[in-house]
Order: sequence, then C-alpha cells, then structure tokens
Amino acid sequence: MTVSTLWACGCAFALSWVLTWWVRRVALARGLLDQPNDRSSHSIPTPRVGGIAIVIAASAGMLLLLGAGQLDLKLAIALIGGGSAIAAVGFMDDRRRLSARVRFAVHVVAALWALMWLGGLPPLRIGGHITALGPAGYALGVLAIVWVLNLFNFMDGIDGIAASEAIFIVCGATLAAAATGATTGAALVLGAASGGFLLWNWPPAKIFMGDVGSAYLGYLIGVLAVAATRDDAAAVWIWLTLGGVFFVDATATLIRRALRRERLHQAHRSHAYQRLARRWASHGRATTLVLAINCCWLLPCALFAVRHPALAAWTVVVALAPLAVLAFLTGAGRAET
Repeated sequence: MTVSTLWACGCAFALSWVLTWWVRRVALARGLLDQPNDRSSHSIPTPRVGGIAIVIAASAGMLLLLGAGQLDLKLAIALIGGGSAIAAVGFMDDRRRLSARVRFAVHVVAALWALMWLGGLPPLRIGGHITALGPAGYALGVLAIVWVLNLFNFMDGIDGIAASEAIFIVCGATLAAAATGATTGAALVLGAASGGFLLWNWPPAKIFMGDVGSAYLGYLIGVLAVAATRDDAAAVWIWLTLGGVFFVDATATLIRRALRRERLHQAHRSHAYQRLARRWASHGRATTLVLAINCCWLLPCALFAVRHPALAAWTVVVALAPLAVLAFLTGAGRAET
C-alpha cells in the first residue's frame, strides 16, 4: 500500500466520521427521522440519510488517489459519475418515495455508464478456460451491477450490517488482489469511508445510512468487482464468494416472496438476518454472526480460490451451499406472522 493510498484512506475515514456527525445533527434538527412501523427492525425514531457521508468521503478519497496517479481515470469516472447518480436517486427516495420504475431506470443507466467506461464485462475464468462474452457481457454486467446495488439496499435492515459487510468485502478483495499485484486503492477508500460511518451505525445505531448509502455501496462494490476482473479473470468469483451472506439471504428471500406473488419492492422483515435479530432481540448479535461467517468461512474460501483460480467458480458453489441451507432453516423469505 502506497503512502498516497494511506493518506486517501485516512482522509476518507476522518471525513466520513465528521460528516456523519454533522448529518445526524441536521437530521435531528429538521426531523429527518426513520419512524418505526410494523415492517421496521428498530423501535425508536432514528436519523437517516447518513450514507451521504460515505458518498462524499469516498468520492473525495478517490479524487485524491486520482490526483496522485493511483487510480485509473476511466475507473474513477465510472465510480464517481455512476455512484453520484445512484446516491442522488437514493437520497430523493429517502426524502419521499420514488416509483420503482424511476429507481430501476437510473440503476440501469448507471450500470451501463460504468460498463461503457470499463469496456464491458471482462472475460471470465470458468474452470481452466477464459471465456469472453462479447456484447452479451454488457447485458450480464448490467444485471449483475443492478442486482448487487439492490442487494445491499435489501440487506440494510439492522444496525451495522451493510457498512461492516462493505468493509469486509473490500478488505477481503484487497488480500486476494495482493496475490496478483492488482491495485485496490479505490476499494480501500470505500472501506475507510464505510468505517467512519460504522462508528455511528454500530448497534445501537445513532443514524441509518438510508438508500443513499446502501445503494451507493452496492453499486461501487459491483463496479469494483468488474474492474478487478480486468486484472484477474477469476476475480468475479472471489468477490461473489466474499459477499456470499448478502447474496444468499437476499436471493432466497426474493425467490420465496416472488413465489407468493408479493410486491418485491415493498418493505418487509423476512430476511434471515432480520429474523435472527428479532429472535435474539439484538442487532449486534446478528451483525456479529454475519461477520463471523465472513471471516471464518467465506474469507478462507476466497483465498483458496485465489491460489486455485481454475477452481474459483466451483468454490463459489461450495462456499454458498451451506449458507443456502442456513438461510432456509432460519426462514429467509418465509411469510411474516
């Protein structure tokens, strides 16, 4: 890690912490509170839109990296340009609900924007072969980025879970990239900005990030995964492994709700992590469990994939299979009573 990267990360962390404190004061003064309802996992009114701090701090850190020559210009445009659009529509949705069509349209355009600057979805390693998807890679890449950003939005339902997951993914990806010599400055800056916010969001949370923060985190992680795959054709499988808890819980819940023909964009409390938080009457225990699974199971699986790239795609299956069983047993997506 270079001095420039350390400086950018330190600035992002400090700026995020200060801005979160300021946004919390403004939200309290203006009544921008997330009021509890029958679909909430919290019980007291809590300031929201704290994710603005992550957006500003991460963007500032990436600009510092760009100025120091530690960040590719095209990647910076993809991250900052598309991320700003995602954050803006998320902020408007936090203030007053936007239609699902409007949000989805912006998500698709932002994903296309990123892929345009990155040159499409890079070739993927599947077993011993590296497969170029060509024009179809754009469609697959858009679907992947849009799903990841919505996945983070779905999973941001209890204190500390989204920010801590983002920190784990980018730090795990940094360890994986160290083996290939790929640069990860932008990922580390995002983790640092999430860390400054997490100090205020750890259970019991003093502020929520809102859609402005959760969708932004998901978008940047999706774009960074695509960018990492340009340097290592197996990187996409490594990033997917690291985000396994979120991917499995969100997907299992979505499938069950779709089979019951529920409105998929409607708020609910049927994710596995939400059920555990209610069962244990503790957001902290549920978030800590996710971190434990990440560090004790998914990180070793991801590092195995780094050392055996030909097995990376199969490693995803092995890593996520027990999580799928756990999600089913916990009741992910089961109808609420």
